[in-house]
Amino acid sequence: MSNQIRVGIVGCGLIAQVMHLPYLSELSDQFQVAALCDISQDTARRCGARYGVDAVYGSWQEMLGEELDAVMVLTSGDHAPPAIAAAKAGLHVFVEKPMAFSSRGAEEMLDAAQSAGVRLMVGTMKRYDPAYERLLELLAAFRDDLRLVRVTTLESPFKPYIEHYSLISGTPAPAEVLAALQREDQQAIDVALGDADERTRACYRWILLDNLVHEFNAVRGALGDPTEVVHAHLSERCVSVNLRFGETECHLSWVDLPGIARYKQEFAFYAPNQRLTLELPSPFLRSAPSRLLVEGGEPDSVHSWEREEIVGYDEAFKRELREFADCIATGREARTSGVDGLADIRLLEAVARAHQGLEAVLA
Repeated sequence: MSNQIRVGIVGCGLIAQVMHLPYLSELSDQFQVAALCDISQDTARRCGARYGVDAVYGSWQEMLGEELDAVMVLTSGDHAPPAIAAAKAGLHVFVEKPMAFSSRGAEEMLDAAQSAGVRLMVGTMKRYDPAYERLLELLAAFRDDLRLVRVTTLESPFKPYIEHYSLISGTPAPAEVLAALQREDQQAIDVALGDADERTRACYRWILLDNLVHEFNAVRGALGDPTEVVHAHLSERCVSVNLRFGETECHLSWVDLPGIARYKQEFAFYAPNQRLTLELPSPFLRSAPSRLLVEGGEPDSVHSWEREEIVGYDEAFKRELREFADCIATGREARTSGVDGLADIRLLEAVARAHQGLEAVLA
């Protein structure tokens, strides 16, 4: 009897083709891709031919009729509708970030998974980076005297990082299907933000949900939930957010630099006698190692030191798939569980409220 987890894939786009499908294939002792679904059924069919999957569909509703153990929702839109339906069908669920477009949608996902007794995991893969895990080990030694956390992301065009992959681009989905999905996404943003202005809505959708959810999740993984959103300013060019984690200040900056293909992301943690800086490469580069800088010194002394650690080349996307398989096998919750993903969405909504000058309550 096979121990493989029969997985149905919802969404055969960029992240599925660059990361998830290749690694699911490599992890064939744990997973079998049993069905593929994409709103461009031509794309699903061609991905099926590449990975030996015969069952292909143009809608997730049809795909849920297959004999499956789990569903992975890898689309660029709101993940709540297919995830809720899959959980109610008794299937384990993995969703790419962001978990949902609103905290209400995330709550409904979590309720569906808990009621069905299935695992719900969110793909915030930076938490599975070997260097991030090493960072947490070192941070524990001076967590109580941490003064400042600085998070900086220099966004860059992603085409240079993916054009060397052999990607499938099928016939576009029908216009009416795309329009219906866009309406659903906007309705979910209505639930999250109410009558927010168009600029706030755009920044919430394309910067907070699509990009910065990773940064917020990684900081939460290190420090827990913030106690306050002190300040937030959102624009399409630059984002600035100040958080407080108890006595620790955190400043997050994101800037779009479309003319320079040099993506850079840093998480820096400062204490009186030690500094830790985690530098992450473009998330589209398979197995590119993150770089951890460790600095220290001696009080009242000129002596100081620095070392660089390369912790490993094991890909975070692959490691999170192993975590998903283990959670299904053992019944334990993932470190990036549905509860964790819900906290991310609540924080993003609070940041958007703070940008509007509204009370940023962290529920």
